Amino acid sequence: MDYREYPPPAELAGLVKCFWTLDAGGAAGEWLQQQATPDGCVELIRRLAGRSRWDGEQPERFAVGLIGAPTAFEIGGDAGFAAIRLWPWAWRLLGTTRLESLWGRWVPFSHPVLDSVPDFEAAARVFPASAELNELGRALVEAETVAAMGAAASMGRRRLQRWFARHVGVPPRLYLRLLRFQKAFEQVPDAASLADHAAASGFADQAHMAREFREMAGVPATQARRRARGPFLP
Repeated sequence: MDYREYPPPAELAGLVKCFWTLDAGGAAGEWLQQQATPDGCVELIRRLAGRSRWDGEQPERFAVGLIGAPTAFEIGGDAGFAAIRLWPWAWRLLGTTRLESLWGRWVPFSHPVLDSVPDFEAAARVFPASAELNELGRALVEAETVAAMGAAASMGRRRLQRWFARHVGVPPRLYLRLLRFQKAFEQVPDAASLADHAAASGFADQAHMAREFREMAGVPATQARRRARGPFLP
């Protein structure tokens, strides 16, 4: 499997985590088992070739909501994808489905920004950007505590909770947990020491990180270290 990520321009960095492509690299007619792990993002996906299925066949263009547990899906051996990984608050700029109803599921999705991929520069040009939301988003993903999120957003605790309910679909504390796991999972292939990686990723200790990996990746960190490709486990 060939998985690649491409950074967004600065004016979208608080709205778009990355653009990405995936080529299955297998044979037509075969199905390849895959697993997605929580990454705290909404995925806008365009399948360029082949087939994919998760709770049924998926269309050529679809959106996937946040997940909180490892999620199995299958792709055809000849499948290819180009996609946009959104920070969840950016979803309201493109979609109308409430985020909480997108939790753990996908829906058919069409939009000019998705029509542009895999030309990611063109997709960035037609993305309905918001400078204010982009600035807020960048501050939120850099915050390490709920209090830091509130300070970055100039919101008290209750107002921040209401904002997250509307724009993210989960409470701030749960979202921070997803972000912490996502960062640790995506960086674990480069970790020289799992104990040092746990500390650098904000976990209390290696045992704490191990519990999170078992719950959210479904595999120990040692396996993820060998297999992880972005948020995926081939």
